[in-house]
Amino acid sequence: MTSPRLPEPLRSYLADPSLHPLWATARSRLERNRLTPAGTVQLTLDEEAAHRLAGLLGAPLQAGTQRLSLKRLDHALRGSAAACGLPTALADLTGGPLQDRAAAREQRQADRNSVWQHLDTELARAGLAHAPWAVDWIEALRVSRILSRPDPHTAAGAVTLAVQTLRALPSLSDPAAQNGPRPRELAELAAHITHDAHGLDDGTLTAALVLHAVATAHRQPLPGTPRERRRLWEQAGVTTDLLSGTVLTWNLNPPGDAPWSVMLRQRAELALSTHLTVHELRSPAASGQPLAARGQKIYACENPQVLQAALRHTTIAPLICTSGNPSHAAWLLLERLITDGADVVYHGDFDWPGIAIAARIYAAGARPWRMHALDYRTALSDHPADNCLPLAGTPQPTPWDPELLHEMQHADTAVHEESQLPLLLADMHR
Repeated sequence: MTSPRLPEPLRSYLADPSLHPLWATARSRLERNRLTPAGTVQLTLDEEAAHRLAGLLGAPLQAGTQRLSLKRLDHALRGSAAACGLPTALADLTGGPLQDRAAAREQRQADRNSVWQHLDTELARAGLAHAPWAVDWIEALRVSRILSRPDPHTAAGAVTLAVQTLRALPSLSDPAAQNGPRPRELAELAAHITHDAHGLDDGTLTAALVLHAVATAHRQPLPGTPRERRRLWEQAGVTTDLLSGTVLTWNLNPPGDAPWSVMLRQRAELALSTHLTVHELRSPAASGQPLAARGQKIYACENPQVLQAALRHTTIAPLICTSGNPSHAAWLLLERLITDGADVVYHGDFDWPGIAIAARIYAAGARPWRMHALDYRTALSDHPADNCLPLAGTPQPTPWDPELLHEMQHADTAVHEESQLPLLLADMHR
């Protein structure tokens, strides 16, 4: 909005260069004082400035250092041909409307507060307000000041998209609310949530917010390199491309005479493990081929040490390893095997993250493999007392065996998969 101009010849009289220091000093004081002409300013006036200011005030004024009352200046202007107060006159004489700096600071703080309120609202709307990682995520965002740098409108928009993205990640939302696993490629997820295939690319605020949450949920440091960010996306069930995420297999023997199936059987005969990518599983060579005979038992584990031990002992049963939270490739392989009618059985860690992974895999159609309450009690009895770690995190439901949840809460002890190698290897030798 254009400020009103002082009438001539008064404007030219007050705009003389000799008075510029006065008007600049007065403007600075008013902007710090909520635009109120109160208090005094001190400055040195030359002869010309003293003469002109005396004419405005209607009283003699000597050159030299003077302390001038802003209220007196305001009254003098209102009683002059200007017919306006000091703030309006200064706006004309100094190049634009004055800014109430205190009010601006308060507004910026209110805008920042509104972003945090918006985050709370979005988490509640998505059903994530009580997620075990939510409070720590919010605190991490406050510490990082990541939401303080962009303007509030941009920050709020990124918050909305980030929470929607988190709601779409099974590992961060309630497994019971998901209809089985929902693995995605990053571009696919971005297009679905942000309507832009690049909306979750490196460098976007939305992607940074999501990765903050994933790192918090998995108790990991924030990723600092593109490779670390790719790995974190994989932990959330999202592949950033078709090649970097893999699933590790041993003794996978697909039936049929197709070259790809024959190749996998040959690798098994050579006692070689095989890393399968999303690209390979979706390729024309593999996509139309069954991965297992109907009813064939396929073992699945969480920890690569189990598969490494299977290689070392040359177990005969097929085994796949999710390497923690399943990657996109692992989900694709599991779903393909289950669709083919294979009997997929899964074993993981007896800790709360491991139970959450197991719940999602069982929801996809796999069965528990030594993951019942009796197995947990047996594992505890064989576990050295000086090598026990307490359970960390939020207890997870065990719908395949509700007694397991009670046993784990009572014992408050984690049992990791590699400690049960003799039993697991014995099963795979049968």
